[in-house]
Amino acid sequence: MLFRHYPRMGWQLLGLFALTGSLSLYSIALARFTHSPASLWLANGALIGWLVRKPLKEGWPLLLAGFLGYVAARQVLGSPIIPTVLFGLCNMAETWIVAVAIRRQFPVITPETRFLDLARVALIGAIVACIFSTFGSALVQRSWPDAAFWATYNTLFRAHLLGMTIAATTSIVVLTRGWWASDPSGNPWLLLRNLSLLIVIACVVFTRSRYPMLFLVYPPLLLLVFRHRFVGMVFGIAVIALITTAATAFDVGPFKLIVDATPVMRTVMAQVFVGTSWLIALPVALALSEQERLQARVRESELRYRMLADNSGDLVMRIRPNGDRQYVSPSIKELLGWETEDFVKPRPDLIHPADRERIAEVVATLRRHGGATTATYRLQHRDGHYLWIEAFARLVTSPDDDGTTEIIYTGRDVTRRVLVEQALLESRAQLRTITDNVPAVIARIDMSERYTYINRFVEQVSGDTPSSIIGRTVKEVRGAMLYEQIKGYLERAYEGESVWFEYEATYRDRMLHFQTHYVPDKDEDGHVRGLYALTTEITHIKNVERELLRLAHQDALTGLANRRYFNEQASPVLRQAEQRKSAVLLILLDVDNFKSINDSHGHAAGDAVLAEVGRCMQGLVRDGALAARIGGDEFVVLCDRIGSELEARAFVHAVWQKLHMAVLTGTHSIDVHMSMGAVLCKGALSDEVLMKLADEALYTAKEAGRNTYRFVTMGICVGEQHENL
Repeated sequence: MLFRHYPRMGWQLLGLFALTGSLSLYSIALARFTHSPASLWLANGALIGWLVRKPLKEGWPLLLAGFLGYVAARQVLGSPIIPTVLFGLCNMAETWIVAVAIRRQFPVITPETRFLDLARVALIGAIVACIFSTFGSALVQRSWPDAAFWATYNTLFRAHLLGMTIAATTSIVVLTRGWWASDPSGNPWLLLRNLSLLIVIACVVFTRSRYPMLFLVYPPLLLLVFRHRFVGMVFGIAVIALITTAATAFDVGPFKLIVDATPVMRTVMAQVFVGTSWLIALPVALALSEQERLQARVRESELRYRMLADNSGDLVMRIRPNGDRQYVSPSIKELLGWETEDFVKPRPDLIHPADRERIAEVVATLRRHGGATTATYRLQHRDGHYLWIEAFARLVTSPDDDGTTEIIYTGRDVTRRVLVEQALLESRAQLRTITDNVPAVIARIDMSERYTYINRFVEQVSGDTPSSIIGRTVKEVRGAMLYEQIKGYLERAYEGESVWFEYEATYRDRMLHFQTHYVPDKDEDGHVRGLYALTTEITHIKNVERELLRLAHQDALTGLANRRYFNEQASPVLRQAEQRKSAVLLILLDVDNFKSINDSHGHAAGDAVLAEVGRCMQGLVRDGALAARIGGDEFVVLCDRIGSELEARAFVHAVWQKLHMAVLTGTHSIDVHMSMGAVLCKGALSDEVLMKLADEALYTAKEAGRNTYRFVTMGICVGEQHENL
């Protein structure tokens, strides 16, 4: 039925059955007849060629045919059926592992397939497969883990790996369509002649036991490789392997010269010789085949390049060492208005005079050092105007094999782009001029917090140059302490928020005040890709603000707080004292007979008296107290840090005593006396009520003859009030 429906498949199965059976019969019979271990197991490798040609799901009939061929060979030699089946399963597992490894990496093997990559995958797969299959085969023969088991494993592994390498390579080359094309001669009779020469020399070498002449095998083997590439290599290695294993098994040939050599030792030597031959031939075959493949690709690429060059809008030329054009693409007509014949000879006159010397130097450098270069220059159109041409040139070996080099030139019209770039450069130069002279630091910071741009004004602020800042992080430039202050603003800007903030920093031993605006830099999709920072020094503004604030809150004559500032601070002080349930002391005082001082000594003397009073009050007032001039010769002291009534009385008395002074004004000395009214209260009172109580106490002191003070206490209960001197 199989032959009726699938005649080709049936003949393949029959041929595979015969091949694996005959190779198995040869290896087993030879080993038994010579009482030596099998040095080369070829059956598994021969099966690989068939399996890699078909999808894995269609390979099981081939695998079964190989299995049956092996079983039949063992049965012919009288082997027990159970070990035979187990050995056959191990062999099929080995073959299947290698086939799966190759098919997974190379679903289709074609002449374009790199044999180096294929060989690497196949060799790794063969090593893994042989490790597992020979382990199973050794378990069938020996008990594990005694010494005999490992000796058997070693023998089987070497025979299987070497046989798999040689037979699989041979079967893939023979059975894979297209690999025959790797034979450059194309003459099967020439292949047969060179192969016959190798057979004759190998037979002579292995029938002469008196002289070790194994090296004579390599010249005809390399001849096969040079003349026939992979075809010659696989057939040559196959011939050497068969002759070497047969001669070694029958104890003839150079290996017999080894004194006291056991069959195992001779088998190992044969395996080493076959493996060495394979390692010598394989790199040569790979190099030659790769060279031919690359040359074919070069020829194909040249044809494609010629087609593209003829139909490309770019100007393409091949320039000889003397400057003559080997090829000029027809696009020159459309690009520059010239005919191809006009450019056969060098035309330096068409290059813009300002660019000729530079382009000549570029060409000379290219010819001296090789490689590739790009240049942009102006070339004259046939109409007389100039076009900007961007040229890419590469120095290559001439394909004419005359030992010279050529320049492959490709040029395109970039006039519009160059004009745009020039306008852009001019715009950038103008923008840089503006930004470098704006009295503010302008910077761009990317998402990794590194500066990508900063204008030159930063030199006037910090002394650092832009080049020393660009590429560094904000933390590195600004320092760890300042970075911690602005880190939160950076994070907000990276989240897309426009942020304003102020901070202080020390540069060049000066404390400066800055205002910074962070603006997110977003792409077309709205994603933040960095931020722009505009930093302005506002130290002078802050100084002006402080001065204005000082003038608004300070009495210019005495240096004390003025009435406005006192009124602003009194209410908060009273509220805080009420919350703390602590006492508050208010002292209201004025200069006795101040009008007569002005009248007698002049207003300048009166101002001097007030200034001296202010100076003394600044020295007397403790921390937490507020002293102010509220008008004319009237002063006030507000203190919320009073521990007891006794402490308050002592403080009031000390102030009254210290303010008795003599003020020198020119040649005169003016004795100054003060009248004071003091109120110590504890409870909920407004500043107006407190001032009224102090004013009443002051009035009482003046009625008592001036130069004295009155002290009033106000308890929690309303109406609890008394006076004491």
